[in-house]
Amino acid sequence: MTRVVLSVGSNVGDRLARLQSVVDGLGPAVRAVSPVYETDAWGGVEQGPFLNAVLIASDPALDCRAWLHRGQELERAADRTREVHWGPRTLDVDLITCHHDDGGREVTSADEELTLPHPYAHRRAFVLTPWLAADPAATLTVSGTVRPVGEWLSDLDPAERDGVRPVADALVR
Repeated sequence: MTRVVLSVGSNVGDRLARLQSVVDGLGPAVRAVSPVYETDAWGGVEQGPFLNAVLIASDPALDCRAWLHRGQELERAADRTREVHWGPRTLDVDLITCHHDDGGREVTSADEELTLPHPYAHRRAFVLTPWLAADPAATLTVSGTVRPVGEWLSDLDPAERDGVRPVADALVR
């Protein structure tokens, strides 16, 4: 029923293995995997750098809330704790966008459990850069305005964009 864009990140333990656990956990639902990037932590909490990637996945049996819960299950399996807002994370799985497979209609949601599209995605180079690599034709809706992901990325400060550094490691689909 839905196609999703997931942003995955880790800055605790074996960061690459944590990201790979999401690819493995989603199995055949994964349609595309971005390259892996390293970024400095965002949000003002002192901590080590993150590895980040974007996955595009599709599953006719899952709606957007089921994708959110699946991401949370994968975080729990990686021993994710939520002690410090924007603090260190073994695994972070963010649902960025969700589209119906029936022509790509985007799902929007603005409740306590699920906000779609992700409210900060357009401000985060660590989401936009890998997303653009995984899907060069991707678009993102912000406040009712649909624009190519590349345009949102070009709006960011060059230092923000330059802070997303490619690494040699890759995720295996």
